Amino acid sequence: KLLVVLRDGRKLIGVLRSFDQFANLVLQDTIERIYVGDAYGDIPRGIFIIRGENVVLLGEIEDELPLRQVPVEEILLAQREEMEARQRREKLKNKLLHDQGFSVDFTETDLY
Repeated sequence: KLLVVLRDGRKLIGVLRSFDQFANLVLQDTIERIYVGDAYGDIPRGIFIIRGENVVLLGEIEDELPLRQVPVEEILLAQREEMEARQRREKLKNKLLHDQGFSVDFTETDLY
């Protein structure tokens, strides 16, 4: 059983069935695990084929977690709220940097 972290940040857990010299992987009984705080949720994905260039981290795992499992709908809502909070913090940080004269890659209207 392997945990694979992809370039886009997704974390997949599945049984390794095949690999090749390019690190292309085939995982069976794959789940996508989403972590938010001290909770996680699993989305079943089935058989998953992964191109080697998208693999950031690969390792064997055990199923003992000090986290609590919650329903998928709840974890997706928590993930959305976490992303919105992160975007608000980023906008505030960029506004403060812009006000102090630092260059920010946003237009004036994006800062508010």
